[in-house]
Amino acid sequence: MTRQVTDTDRIVVIGGGAAGMMAAITAARLGSSVILIEQMGRCGRKLRITGKGRCNLTNDSANDELMRNVTTNPKFLFAAFSKLSSRDVQDFFEELGVPLKVERGKRVFPVSDKATDIVDAMVSACRGAGVKIIFDKVKKIEADGGEVSCVKCEKGSYPCRAAILATGGVSYPGTGSDGSGFEIAKGLGHTVTPLVPSLVPLTSSDADCKRMQGLSLKNVSMKIKDVESKKTVFEDFGEMMFTHFGLTGPMVLSASAHIRDVSTKKYRAEIDLKPALDEQKLNARILSDFSKYSNRDFENALSDLLPSKMIDIVVKRSGIDPRKKVNSVTREERAALLSVLKCFSVDIKGFRPISEAIVTKGGIDVREVSPKTMGSKLVSGLYFAGEMLDVDAYTGGFNLQIAFSTGALAGESAAYDL
Repeated sequence: MTRQVTDTDRIVVIGGGAAGMMAAITAARLGSSVILIEQMGRCGRKLRITGKGRCNLTNDSANDELMRNVTTNPKFLFAAFSKLSSRDVQDFFEELGVPLKVERGKRVFPVSDKATDIVDAMVSACRGAGVKIIFDKVKKIEADGGEVSCVKCEKGSYPCRAAILATGGVSYPGTGSDGSGFEIAKGLGHTVTPLVPSLVPLTSSDADCKRMQGLSLKNVSMKIKDVESKKTVFEDFGEMMFTHFGLTGPMVLSASAHIRDVSTKKYRAEIDLKPALDEQKLNARILSDFSKYSNRDFENALSDLLPSKMIDIVVKRSGIDPRKKVNSVTREERAALLSVLKCFSVDIKGFRPISEAIVTKGGIDVREVSPKTMGSKLVSGLYFAGEMLDVDAYTGGFNLQIAFSTGALAGESAAYDL
C-alpha cells in the first residue's frame, strides 16, 4: 500500500543516468514524492552511448556470478544484487515494452540494438510514476544537525528529507559525469578514494602499434604480465585492436581493470596470434605454407598466416632475412618465427585519459555507506547509487547492473526511511 507524503518529505535524486532514474522510479512507485534533477538538459546521456549505442544493460547471470565479475568491493553489493538481480532488470525492461536478447558472453541487449529505447523507457517510467524531472545544476546538499534538509541548485532550492547522489564518475564528462557529485559528498564529510580509469584503452611506446593502427584481431588470446614478478595478472580470448597510441578493444578494456598502478610497475601484453594451434600444429602449418610458397622470399610467404599490416613487423621480430627463400629457412629460424606468433609482445606504458574510460575506478569509500540501504553512515537521509560508489566491474553489462541494483536499493531505502 502506498503512502501519501508532503513535499517536505520528498526525495530528491541528483543525476538522471541509469542509477538515478532507477532510484527515482523505485521511490516514486512506493508512494514517495520524487524530484529528479539532471544538469545536462536530458536524461541518460551516457546510457545512450553505452555498448556502442546498443546498450549492454546487464549480464544474464546469477548473483554469485555477478559478484565474481566485480573487481572492487564485490561483497558490498550483495544486498543490492539481492534487491534487483539480472533477471529482475530484464523483467523490468520487458514490462516497460522493451524486448531483450542475450548474446555471446551472456550480454543482454534490446532486440532493437538501440540504447535510446532503454533511455526512453526509463524516462517514460519516471513520468508514469509521478517523478518530476528538473534540469538544473546542483550546487550543494544542506544537512542540518546531520540530517539532509535541502538541495540547492543554480535555479532554485528544494527542501527534502532525503537525497540520492547518482551523478556518475568522471569518465565521459561530456555526458554530465564531471565529478561534481564527489565535491558535494566531500562537503558533507565523505571520503572519496582515488579516481582512476577502468575499462580504458592501454598506451604503449612501441612504434609497431602505430604502424598497425586500425588493425583488428579476432580469436586471439592475450596475457598481461607483471614484468618484475613475471606473474600473469590477466588472461583472456577474444578481440583487440592496435591504435596510434597502443591497444584497445573488448579484451584490452577488460585487461585494464587488472592493472593496478602503471607508475610503479611495468606490464607487458603477450598476444598469442594462433591460440587454436599448439606449437607442434603451428609448426606443421608453417611448413605447409612454406611448401606452398617454396620459391618465394620469406616476406612474401606469410600472407595466408597473417594480416598484411603485421607481416613486415613479424618478419622483423623473427630476425629472419626478409629476402631469404623460404625453402632455405632453417629449423632454428622457423622456431624463432613460431615464438613471435605465439608471443607477440607489447610493452604497456599506461592508460588513456580517464575521460575516455568506460567507468571510473574509485569513488565514495564504501566503509562510509551501509551496504544494506546505500545510505550514508555520516549523514541521515543521504544515499548513493551507481558509479559514485567505489565499486566497478568487468565489461559485459556488469557495471550497468551495479547502477540499476544500487539505484533500486537506494530508492527503496529512501522511501521506507521517510
